[in-house]
Amino acid sequence: MSSSGAIKAFFVEIGELTYFTGRFFRELFSLPFETKEFLRQCYQIGNRSILLVSVTGFIIGLVITLQTRPTLEEFGAESWMPSMVSISIIREIGPVIIALTFAGRIASGIGAELGSMRVTEQIDAMEVSGTNPFKYLVATRVLAATLMLPILVILGDAIALIGSYIIENSKGEVSFVLYFNKVFNALEFSDVIPATIKTFFFGFAIGIVGCFKGYNSKKGTSGVGLAANSAVVFSSMLLFIIDFIAVFVTDIFFEI
Repeated sequence: MSSSGAIKAFFVEIGELTYFTGRFFRELFSLPFETKEFLRQCYQIGNRSILLVSVTGFIIGLVITLQTRPTLEEFGAESWMPSMVSISIIREIGPVIIALTFAGRIASGIGAELGSMRVTEQIDAMEVSGTNPFKYLVATRVLAATLMLPILVILGDAIALIGSYIIENSKGEVSFVLYFNKVFNALEFSDVIPATIKTFFFGFAIGIVGCFKGYNSKKGTSGVGLAANSAVVFSSMLLFIIDFIAVFVTDIFFEI
């Protein structure tokens, strides 16, 4: 494909994704709402991601502390470790890395699931039978991903801080109470609230891209793998764009 053709295809896909997103909001606020399927998706997306998020968060806390502590020791600033680690994890590292691992699991899973339903004509069968497949399959998954990711990020951040405390306790014999007193003294609402708000956008982007790629999957069974792979790549790129916008807006807002 030529460069002009690739650019045209890119903008066509952006337009299709925009239309797909608009349809999601129309279906979301129309009755009836698929409550039972929504709760099932919350379990599938949220509960089954807990182990992955917990392990990811724990390793984040361990690695950041192990990598940073020697540098602070050179300047005699070990006492700054809890505040520095907590701010870096809560503001940026925790939400972004956990969202990326979430995208790898959820976006690919949704893309493969809906893609297989598309190529085996199950979605077409739902339309013929009078069921609204978009409301049942897409709206529930996107909303579940949007609501579950912030909860998982909060859990992952907490476990990351526990991992950091374990290293600090083993290296510097810092007590649990002292460590977390320093953590909470360093954090402000301007650190926590923007970081939490942007995770809703992360979850929405992951859900909508995964559903878009799977729902519009083509080219037979080979399209299922392509849908799953492109869902992860596209959603990961979108996460970085959203994160940049969120940081830029937050910086302007709190400067004012």
